[in-house]
Amino acid sequence: MTTLPPATLITTDKALADHVRAWADEPLLAIDTESNSLHAYREQVCLIQLSTREADFIIDPLFIEDLSPLGELLASPAIEKVFHAAEYDIMSLKRDFGFTFANLFDTMLAARICGSQQLGLAKMLKHFYGVTANKKHQRDNWGERPLTPEMLHYAQLDTHYLPGLRDHWREQLIAAGRWEEAREVFDALPHIPPVERHFDPEGYWRINGVHRLSPRSLSILRELYLFREEAARRHDVPPFKVFSDKTLLALAARQPRHTQDLYGIHGMTAGQIRRHGHGILRAVQQGRKRRPPSPPRPPKRPDDITTARYEALRNWRKHRALERGVESDIILPREALWELARRAPTTPQELINVPGLGPWKLQAYGEEILHVLARVNGHRNSDKR
Repeated sequence: MTTLPPATLITTDKALADHVRAWADEPLLAIDTESNSLHAYREQVCLIQLSTREADFIIDPLFIEDLSPLGELLASPAIEKVFHAAEYDIMSLKRDFGFTFANLFDTMLAARICGSQQLGLAKMLKHFYGVTANKKHQRDNWGERPLTPEMLHYAQLDTHYLPGLRDHWREQLIAAGRWEEAREVFDALPHIPPVERHFDPEGYWRINGVHRLSPRSLSILRELYLFREEAARRHDVPPFKVFSDKTLLALAARQPRHTQDLYGIHGMTAGQIRRHGHGILRAVQQGRKRRPPSPPRPPKRPDDITTARYEALRNWRKHRALERGVESDIILPREALWELARRAPTTPQELINVPGLGPWKLQAYGEEILHVLARVNGHRNSDKR
């Protein structure tokens, strides 16, 4: 285990308020979170790790009623907040606490913009500091209390080295002439919407292998899918912990009538049969009685000219990314390509306000984008003559 001074564990509103007053004078704070998504029906943020350049702290939101003082720091443009792969943390913190954000730096995004292959935090810690994080803690139940010293140490590692990683990647961005590009990407992070878990009652159509089932088995699958969701909610576990998609398909295909029929079906353990056997058989019986469902209507396909524009833009993006040695979405996100293909702008003014195209990207790629689109339109007009 890497030797670090233990992080300060903050478990009361007063302790948090006292620390926030001290952190308000810090120019930089590193932030991370731990959630219980693998262990609860509705996940929640269970830990918030925070590091200054001098010390590490772990905030326990399960014991603290008022986290708004921390929210004021996260929203302050005077303090730089450093994350690694910020998107999920931001979505979760917005969902649970309504936080807003300003002045962010993302070490993973910085590495991607620089074309680095060392993107995961564990790889960066090993590469730059020789630190090996114990991966077994990735699947820990962060909603359980008390937390073990090993769990707290693992959580501490997630922010302890972020200030140093931020310094390294900032230097790399500046040296490569990519600082303004990165700043534009970082400035978009606070606008990420909160994540919410919405149950889709038609989601069983997305299970791999569903289209091999008979109409009657499809009807049974639908009832089993609804039963699994209700069981997960009732027992406060993720649906996959009730039983897997593969087990759903096997149950729907076998159409068991009696408890004994459940034995030998893929993924059905004795414990699951005790807990859920009657519910499964009831769902199967209901499925037999109901009319088989009709597949959802496929989404409307873009017209040929829009698709042609998108493919031309995608090929341009691929070559641009190869030239720079980065992944394609660093040049432009896929959603921006589709929006450009739909709008088909012909002037620089028409490029403004396209989602995913900020001032830096407009200046760097605007003329090339217009040229690609004009070439597609030229080919189409030529084909019509």
